[in-house]
Amino acid sequence: MMTARTVEIDESLRGCRTSQVVILGAGLDGRAWRMDELRDAVVFEVDHPDSQQLKRQRAAALTLRAREVRVGPVDFTRDKLGDALASAGHDPMQPTAWIWEGVVMYLTAEQVEATLAALSPRSAPGSRLVILYTQPALIMRLVGLAVGLLGEPFRSAFTPEAMRTLLSRYGFAVVRDEGVPQLGAAMSPSIGAATRLMKHLRIVTADRP
Repeated sequence: MMTARTVEIDESLRGCRTSQVVILGAGLDGRAWRMDELRDAVVFEVDHPDSQQLKRQRAAALTLRAREVRVGPVDFTRDKLGDALASAGHDPMQPTAWIWEGVVMYLTAEQVEATLAALSPRSAPGSRLVILYTQPALIMRLVGLAVGLLGEPFRSAFTPEAMRTLLSRYGFAVVRDEGVPQLGAAMSPSIGAATRLMKHLRIVTADRP
Protein backbone atom coordinates (compact mmCIF):
# COMPACT_ATOMS: atom_id res chain seq x y z
CA MET A 1 0.00 0.00 0.00
CA MET A 2 2.78 2.42 0.90
CA THR A 3 4.54 1.70 -2.42
CA ALA A 4 1.40 2.33 -4.48
CA ARG A 5 0.49 5.56 -2.76
CA THR A 6 4.05 6.90 -2.68
CA VAL A 7 4.65 6.31 -6.38
CA GLU A 8 1.31 7.86 -7.35
CA ILE A 9 1.84 10.97 -5.24
CA ASP A 10 5.43 11.36 -6.49
CA GLU A 11 4.19 11.28 -10.08
CA SER A 12 1.51 13.85 -9.34
CA LEU A 13 4.13 16.08 -7.75
CA ARG A 14 6.44 15.75 -10.76
CA GLY A 15 3.57 16.87 -12.98
CA CYS A 16 3.24 20.20 -11.18
CA ARG A 17 5.81 22.84 -12.07
CA THR A 18 6.11 24.96 -8.94
CA SER A 19 8.75 26.34 -6.63
CA GLN A 20 6.61 25.72 -3.52
CA VAL A 21 5.59 22.37 -2.05
CA VAL A 22 3.53 22.12 1.14
CA ILE A 23 3.29 18.75 2.88
CA LEU A 24 0.38 18.72 5.31
CA GLY A 25 0.95 16.35 8.22
CA ALA A 26 4.49 15.70 6.97
CA GLY A 27 5.47 13.10 9.55
CA LEU A 28 8.57 11.30 8.29
CA ASP A 29 7.95 12.21 4.64
CA GLY A 30 11.29 12.04 2.82
CA ARG A 31 10.55 13.73 -0.50
CA ALA A 32 12.74 16.76 0.20
CA TRP A 33 15.67 14.38 0.77
CA ARG A 34 15.14 11.96 -2.15
CA MET A 35 13.50 13.81 -5.07
CA ASP A 36 15.96 15.62 -7.33
CA GLU A 37 12.97 17.27 -9.04
CA LEU A 38 12.62 19.49 -5.95
CA ARG A 39 16.08 21.03 -6.34
CA ASP A 40 14.56 24.45 -7.09
CA ALA A 41 11.66 24.19 -4.66
CA VAL A 42 11.08 25.32 -1.10
CA VAL A 43 9.35 22.52 0.81
CA PHE A 44 7.11 23.58 3.70
CA GLU A 45 6.52 20.75 6.16
CA VAL A 46 3.46 21.29 8.33
CA ASP A 47 2.97 19.02 11.33
CA HIS A 48 2.64 18.76 15.09
CA PRO A 49 5.71 20.18 16.89
CA ASP A 50 6.50 16.82 18.55
CA SER A 51 6.56 15.06 15.18
CA GLN A 52 8.78 17.77 13.73
CA GLN A 53 11.33 17.38 16.52
CA LEU A 54 11.62 13.65 15.80
CA LYS A 55 11.89 14.40 12.07
CA ARG A 56 14.78 16.83 12.57
CA GLN A 57 16.68 14.24 14.55
CA ARG A 58 16.27 11.56 11.90
CA ALA A 59 16.97 13.84 8.94
CA ALA A 60 20.09 15.46 10.38
CA ALA A 61 22.45 13.03 8.64
CA LEU A 62 20.66 13.10 5.26
CA THR A 63 21.54 15.12 2.18
CA LEU A 64 18.85 17.61 1.24
CA ARG A 65 17.65 17.46 -2.39
CA ALA A 66 15.19 20.34 -2.22
CA ARG A 67 16.47 23.91 -2.28
CA GLU A 68 15.19 24.46 1.26
CA VAL A 69 12.93 22.95 3.91
CA ARG A 70 10.88 25.14 6.22
CA VAL A 71 8.74 23.85 9.07
CA GLY A 72 5.36 25.10 10.21
CA PRO A 73 4.20 23.77 13.59
CA VAL A 74 0.46 23.06 13.45
CA ASP A 75 -2.01 20.94 15.39
CA PHE A 76 -4.69 20.47 12.72
CA THR A 77 -7.41 20.11 15.36
CA ARG A 78 -6.96 23.65 16.72
CA ASP A 79 -4.23 25.77 15.02
CA LYS A 80 -4.64 28.01 11.96
CA LEU A 81 -2.88 26.66 8.89
CA GLY A 82 -2.80 30.01 7.11
CA ASP A 83 -1.00 31.68 10.00
CA ALA A 84 1.65 28.94 10.15
CA LEU A 85 2.31 29.12 6.41
CA ALA A 86 2.52 32.91 6.44
CA SER A 87 5.03 32.77 9.30
CA ALA A 88 7.13 30.25 7.35
CA GLY A 89 7.24 32.54 4.31
CA HIS A 90 4.79 30.79 1.98
CA ASP A 91 3.94 33.03 -1.01
CA PRO A 92 0.21 32.82 -1.89
CA MET A 93 0.87 34.56 -5.21
CA GLN A 94 2.96 31.64 -6.51
CA PRO A 95 1.58 28.19 -7.47
CA THR A 96 1.83 25.56 -4.75
CA ALA A 97 1.85 21.77 -4.82
CA TRP A 98 -0.08 20.59 -1.76
CA ILE A 99 0.38 17.01 -0.49
CA TRP A 100 -2.10 15.75 2.07
CA GLU A 101 -1.20 12.12 2.73
CA GLY A 102 -2.28 9.95 5.65
CA VAL A 103 -4.11 12.70 7.55
CA VAL A 104 -7.61 13.28 6.22
CA MET A 105 -9.18 10.12 7.63
CA TYR A 106 -8.23 11.21 11.17
CA LEU A 107 -9.98 14.58 10.82
CA THR A 108 -13.66 15.37 11.04
CA ALA A 109 -15.43 16.61 7.92
CA GLU A 110 -15.49 20.07 9.49
CA GLN A 111 -11.72 20.02 10.06
CA VAL A 112 -11.14 18.90 6.46
CA GLU A 113 -13.23 21.82 5.21
CA ALA A 114 -11.43 24.25 7.50
CA THR A 115 -8.09 23.15 6.05
CA LEU A 116 -9.36 23.53 2.48
CA ALA A 117 -10.72 26.96 3.35
CA ALA A 118 -7.25 27.94 4.62
CA LEU A 119 -5.25 26.65 1.66
CA SER A 120 -7.64 27.79 -1.08
CA PRO A 121 -6.74 31.51 -0.91
CA ARG A 122 -3.07 30.53 -0.84
CA SER A 123 -3.39 28.49 -4.06
CA ALA A 124 -2.50 30.62 -7.07
CA PRO A 125 -3.52 29.43 -10.57
CA GLY A 126 -1.40 26.42 -11.49
CA SER A 127 -1.48 24.97 -7.98
CA ARG A 128 -2.09 21.25 -7.43
CA LEU A 129 -3.62 19.38 -4.48
CA VAL A 130 -3.03 15.65 -3.92
CA ILE A 131 -5.01 13.87 -1.18
CA LEU A 132 -5.03 10.33 0.15
CA TYR A 133 -8.53 9.74 1.50
CA THR A 134 -10.86 6.91 2.45
CA GLN A 135 -14.28 6.12 1.08
CA PRO A 136 -17.03 4.45 3.12
CA ALA A 137 -16.55 0.67 3.32
CA LEU A 138 -17.04 -2.20 5.74
CA ILE A 139 -13.28 -2.64 6.16
CA MET A 140 -13.13 1.00 7.29
CA ARG A 141 -15.38 0.15 10.21
CA LEU A 142 -13.30 -2.88 11.16
CA VAL A 143 -9.94 -1.13 10.91
CA GLY A 144 -11.48 1.92 12.55
CA LEU A 145 -12.29 -0.09 15.66
CA ALA A 146 -8.66 -1.17 15.95
CA VAL A 147 -7.10 2.28 15.46
CA GLY A 148 -9.74 3.76 17.73
CA LEU A 149 -8.43 1.62 20.56
CA LEU A 150 -4.99 3.14 19.91
CA GLY A 151 -6.42 6.62 20.39
CA GLU A 152 -6.52 7.65 16.70
CA PRO A 153 -10.03 6.85 15.40
CA PHE A 154 -11.08 7.40 11.81
CA ARG A 155 -13.32 10.46 11.68
CA SER A 156 -14.20 11.00 8.03
CA ALA A 157 -14.79 9.22 4.74
CA PHE A 158 -15.87 10.53 1.34
CA THR A 159 -17.26 9.00 -1.81
CA PRO A 160 -15.40 10.09 -4.97
CA GLU A 161 -18.44 12.17 -5.92
CA ALA A 162 -18.49 13.90 -2.53
CA MET A 163 -14.75 14.57 -2.71
CA ARG A 164 -15.09 16.05 -6.21
CA THR A 165 -17.90 18.32 -5.03
CA LEU A 166 -15.95 19.37 -1.95
CA LEU A 167 -12.81 20.26 -3.89
CA SER A 168 -14.82 22.14 -6.50
CA ARG A 169 -16.29 24.28 -3.76
CA TYR A 170 -12.78 25.46 -2.91
CA GLY A 171 -11.70 26.08 -6.49
CA PHE A 172 -10.01 22.79 -7.43
CA ALA A 173 -10.90 20.62 -10.44
CA VAL A 174 -10.26 16.88 -10.14
CA VAL A 175 -7.98 15.51 -12.86
CA ARG A 176 -7.48 12.01 -11.46
CA ASP A 177 -9.07 9.94 -8.69
CA GLU A 178 -8.04 6.29 -8.43
CA GLY A 179 -8.36 3.53 -5.88
CA VAL A 180 -5.15 2.12 -4.44
CA PRO A 181 -5.92 -1.39 -5.82
CA GLN A 182 -6.13 0.00 -9.37
CA LEU A 183 -2.92 1.96 -8.88
CA GLY A 184 -1.14 -1.08 -7.45
CA ALA A 185 -2.30 -3.38 -10.25
CA ALA A 186 -0.94 -0.94 -12.83
CA MET A 187 2.48 -0.98 -11.18
CA SER A 188 3.10 -4.72 -10.91
CA PRO A 189 1.28 -8.02 -10.29
CA SER A 190 2.78 -8.33 -6.80
CA ILE A 191 1.75 -4.82 -5.73
CA GLY A 192 -1.66 -5.38 -7.26
CA ALA A 193 -2.09 -8.56 -5.23
CA ALA A 194 -0.94 -6.86 -2.03
CA THR A 195 -3.39 -3.97 -2.42
CA ARG A 196 -6.42 -5.78 -3.83
CA LEU A 197 -8.41 -5.54 -0.57
CA MET A 198 -7.68 -1.86 0.01
CA LYS A 199 -10.65 -0.58 -1.95
CA HIS A 200 -11.39 2.01 0.72
CA LEU A 201 -8.19 3.97 -0.06
CA ARG A 202 -8.14 6.50 -2.89
CA ILE A 203 -5.78 9.22 -4.15
CA VAL A 204 -7.22 12.30 -5.81
CA THR A 205 -5.27 14.92 -7.76
CA ALA A 206 -6.95 18.27 -8.34
CA ASP A 207 -5.66 21.43 -10.02
CA ARG A 208 -6.41 25.12 -9.59
CA PRO A 209 -7.19 26.33 -13.15
